[in-house]
Amino acid sequence: MSNTKPQPQHQPDQTRCINLALQGGGSHGAFTWGVLDCLLEDGRLEFGGISGASAGAVNAVAVAHGLAIGARDGVDGRQLARNKLNSIWRSVMATGTVSSLSGNLGNVLSFWSLLPDPGRMLGNALMQFTSPYSMNPLDLNPLRALLGREIDFDAIRAHRNGPKLFISATEVSSGKAEIFTSKEITLSTVVASTCLPQVYQAVTIDDRAYWDGGYVANPPITPLIAQCRPADILLVQISPLTRAGVPTTPSAIMDRINEITFNTNLLSQMQMVSFINRLIDEGKLQEPEYRKVLFHRIDGGEMMHNFGAYSQGSTDTVMMQQLFDLGRSQAAAWLKKNFGALGVKSSVNIRRDYEDDNAVSMRC
Repeated sequence: MSNTKPQPQHQPDQTRCINLALQGGGSHGAFTWGVLDCLLEDGRLEFGGISGASAGAVNAVAVAHGLAIGARDGVDGRQLARNKLNSIWRSVMATGTVSSLSGNLGNVLSFWSLLPDPGRMLGNALMQFTSPYSMNPLDLNPLRALLGREIDFDAIRAHRNGPKLFISATEVSSGKAEIFTSKEITLSTVVASTCLPQVYQAVTIDDRAYWDGGYVANPPITPLIAQCRPADILLVQISPLTRAGVPTTPSAIMDRINEITFNTNLLSQMQMVSFINRLIDEGKLQEPEYRKVLFHRIDGGEMMHNFGAYSQGSTDTVMMQQLFDLGRSQAAAWLKKNFGALGVKSSVNIRRDYEDDNAVSMRC
């Protein structure tokens, strides 16, 4: 498909400007790829801000790249963004970039992650007793090479009218979130946001070491509220909040621990959003100094539960294609049901889905 001709668009009065918050989760980010592909194809959404962590950061810069090149060259930026997402994720499928260390430890661990419990336990034990500083002393990172080829970071930083970007990473010494903004987005900041400490050496930026942003802001929500004009935030959530039953096998227990860990900061941010919205509704905070957030979500629903956390390190082509297709179908269903809510009301009940008993007791 040519990317030099504008694609058919909806009428201008149907366009809505929103913010995107893209959760990370390794190869499960292929679900977000499908969501973005559908939203970009639909053509009715513009993006005031995009935040992301880990795989969400990769998806964010892919979209920003396409929009920036389109604006610079006078071509359809949405189609370029779709093309770039496709190129990156097809390369991941072909090379095993998400988990590989140029064919050694990462591929072994990815293979073990697909085995029954005994094999996966052996893989987990290997990760506990090895270090990327000994197993990967040259700090080989295929994702760095891939993004270096695919993304024009200079064009992203130069795109003054593009969406504001917010990419999270974990500052190792303090354990705090570092949010890199549009002017700071480089190859190193995105690689830092994706740096799993069990697999890669910490990424150093300005003498500070960083790990994966999913630990502390997955994804960043508050910068979208504070620094972006649209009131609507659309979260693309790939890590399930709830799972039925109690895990009993070692691998299932570890999978659930990982899901809880990577959702903890999201829950905290959402509780803050709910608290501020409630104070505005009660007249205790006044707009425009304080602004009510209209919140929306696209997730994989029950089907996402079939993809355990262990498979986030797998680059199985069939699985990733299924995730892409699921993302497209979920996004299409969300647009059909909820597009009319944009700018009007939230389509997610934050208090029901994200608050816990402690948050309830604090209101008493």
